Amino acid sequence: MPITFRKSFQILPGVRINLNRRSKSITFGFKNGPHYTRSSTGRDTTSMDLPGGFGYRSTRRRSR
Repeated sequence: MPITFRKSFQILPGVRINLNRRSKSITFGFKNGPHYTRSSTGRDTTSMDLPGGFGYRSTRRRSR
């Protein structure tokens, strides 16, 4: 079983810093609405929780 690490810190209302073993990211958005995440590995993710346990996620890779 692999060992994982993930830690998230709220720095302002609606803004979080996320740390894991491979990258750092910043997330903008509130609990019940759309979220925008920008990662140090070059990913931009837009996500939103939908009613009934469904959700939407779109991930795009930034060119370096």
